[in-house]
Amino acid sequence: MSAETKNVEDLSRDEAARELERLAGEIARHDRLYYQQDAPEIDDAAYDALRQRNTEIEARFPDLVREDSPSSRVGAAPASGFGKVRHSVPMLSLGNVFDEQELRDFVARVRRFLGLGETDQVDFVAEPKIDGLSITLRYEGGRFVQGATRGDGREGEDVSANLRTLEDLPQRIAGPVPDVLEVRGEVYMTKSAFAELNRRQEEKGGKIFANPRNAAAGSLRQLDTKITAERPLRFFAYSWGELSEDIADTHWAFLEKLKDWHFPVNPLARLCSSADELLALYREIESGRAELDYDIDGVVYKVSSIALQQRLGYVSRAPRWAVAHKFPAEKAQTLLKEIDIQVGRTGALTPVAILEPVNVGGVLVSRATLHNEDEIHRKDLRVGDTVVLQRAGDVIPQVLEFVPEKRSADSTPYVFPEICPECGSQAIRELDEAVRRCTGGLICPAQAVERLRHFVSRDAFDIEGLGEKQVQFLWEKGWVKTPGDIFRLHESHGSDSLEALSRQPGWGRQSAQNLFEAIEARRRIELDRFLFSLGIRRIGQTTARLLARSYGSLESLRAAMSEAQDRESTAYADLLAIDGIGEAVAQDLIGFFGEAHNLELLEDLLREVEVESYEAPQSEESELSGRTLVFTGTLESMTRSEAKARAEALGAKVAGSVSSKTDYVVAGADAGSKARKAQDLGVQLLSEEDWRRMAGLD
Repeated sequence: MSAETKNVEDLSRDEAARELERLAGEIARHDRLYYQQDAPEIDDAAYDALRQRNTEIEARFPDLVREDSPSSRVGAAPASGFGKVRHSVPMLSLGNVFDEQELRDFVARVRRFLGLGETDQVDFVAEPKIDGLSITLRYEGGRFVQGATRGDGREGEDVSANLRTLEDLPQRIAGPVPDVLEVRGEVYMTKSAFAELNRRQEEKGGKIFANPRNAAAGSLRQLDTKITAERPLRFFAYSWGELSEDIADTHWAFLEKLKDWHFPVNPLARLCSSADELLALYREIESGRAELDYDIDGVVYKVSSIALQQRLGYVSRAPRWAVAHKFPAEKAQTLLKEIDIQVGRTGALTPVAILEPVNVGGVLVSRATLHNEDEIHRKDLRVGDTVVLQRAGDVIPQVLEFVPEKRSADSTPYVFPEICPECGSQAIRELDEAVRRCTGGLICPAQAVERLRHFVSRDAFDIEGLGEKQVQFLWEKGWVKTPGDIFRLHESHGSDSLEALSRQPGWGRQSAQNLFEAIEARRRIELDRFLFSLGIRRIGQTTARLLARSYGSLESLRAAMSEAQDRESTAYADLLAIDGIGEAVAQDLIGFFGEAHNLELLEDLLREVEVESYEAPQSEESELSGRTLVFTGTLESMTRSEAKARAEALGAKVAGSVSSKTDYVVAGADAGSKARKAQDLGVQLLSEEDWRRMAGLD
């Protein structure tokens, strides 16, 4: 049995590390499909199951948590076509619960974190989770000045002009208002408006949208604001971002203030004071869901007290003080017509179910990932089977099982290919790995093209105009085989390069000119994006940022990786001492910089581009900003979790072990080996009183 199909409690340490790697890559791909392209391939339930499995493995093996873990990431990088907006306060996602017990566990965790007694009351605001597009609206002096999508949580798309066309959004706010006010909420389309839009689209031969969420997202991302203005978009406000001054003590009072300022707030929102009340409202909203004229996929619960929210803080990508309670998935049956094999950037062979199109909860679906060969064998899926699909939300379903009574007598088990369908090379599955990989490497066209696509993707070099089709075309023509070739494209045919590309099918002079200009605009790149662009296994965006922050420059990183080829070296020890870098990541990183052909490609690329050294972002002024802390022992005035949250809010990094890179060790009562190691290494020890003073708590 592979790691992917094992129960979490049965995983070995090595299996858990491999499974976390697989989940990080798979979830990142689905994030890009959902947030950037509005073209998801799996349903909400399947996506939530991936995240849930990731969370459970991380809880069992906390020291294996990856820097590119989905738990530290939200959404995907913004799409091209709009200006980018850096969120002054990150737009984070929410954790999920799926049943009554998980809801009660959430309430209990909140109370336990805060150290509350049995009689202490905590109020929660509960409101429907709108299935739309998250946005933030910025007001200065009461005037609307900018609106942006969530994007990857740190940076979104500037859609201000399109948002101005929404009647629900006040352009000016009357009365006393903070100088800076960011209102956050969800843009959506009602079911009735969606049906009318598709009717008009069909009449004129336009695009038919799959569901209201996709219609809303597509409408808000129109480059022509006239098209957006014609679309019946609505808005519900539910939160805030940057504020120049406090405006409420509770979330409920904030919602009331939004109403006073004429922002639409969901009328089903309610104040509750116990898990029982939250559960009763959930059931009430679920039972009336079909009668609502807008799609919802659950109920959101938030601690109402803003002071308690601040104490609770955040963990990875989500607040501790809020959670989404998802509705159960919808199901349907259809025919599994064939199984297609797709080859990815790392050579992984991924099976995809080609289905007889079927309507599942209002969405017509025809494809679904089958993950890997173990998944096919475990479920005994065969071509020609009638299968059960599951869907929650607006996306393509997960294949749950086949229907035994509908299987034909001559049905035969599916045989997973051992030969790559793209290049004919052997496809090998390493011991205890769920994935079978093509051994063709760079001779495999699928891998070569996928690596180039990764290199130019939005999270990497972000070269506009080089999408999947364009990269495939240039590779097949032989004009672009390596990353460096991209920056030499303008000279591939001498002075006639522009003309040569302009004459190709699907290209024109303007599109070719735009591409050359986009390439030239990307000759300078930040270190973290550059590292991510190289496609090193296990080096996702978060790990790339961590490495950039730790080494500062590409020169320093390369020198350290050269020295770290010796596993007994200080450089290797320093690499492993970075919180978030484990043995597996270190091996892949060192391996990449130890391969001669990788260094040749790197040198070739560096002749064309300039990599900027890392600059730490500005954070709240504090003695702790930029410092690395380790907490040990028992703190008397707060829980360890609360102390960690406060330190991170002040710009510090909290590590789990003491090393030469540690700045301070906060030693509470009964401090043990970590305090002794700090003394041995000469790391400064802080008492709890010292810590509270530096954290601004006294």
